[in-house]
Amino acid sequence: MPNELAGEIEAALRPVIGTVLAAVSVDVEVRRIGKTVDSVERTDVSVIAENLVEALRLVVGPNLAESAAERVRELSPSATIPGIVGPLQ
Repeated sequence: MPNELAGEIEAALRPVIGTVLAAVSVDVEVRRIGKTVDSVERTDVSVIAENLVEALRLVVGPNLAESAAERVRELSPSATIPGIVGPLQ
């Protein structure tokens, strides 16, 4: 069973690329970084987002690929610290 973060990533992708492609993308991208859907951590999100752009570009086009990656980037640690606006510098 996927951990909560894997579910959040999939949920973020669903509106942009659809349910099936979102589920497959999460599984493929966490494996690409040597993790599983059970072990992926919030610190992995930025790498997953960058990999998604490349992986999805040919399937959904560059604009949707970037949009999907941006939704995933919003789950990164810097985007989830209360009181912080924008990425940490």
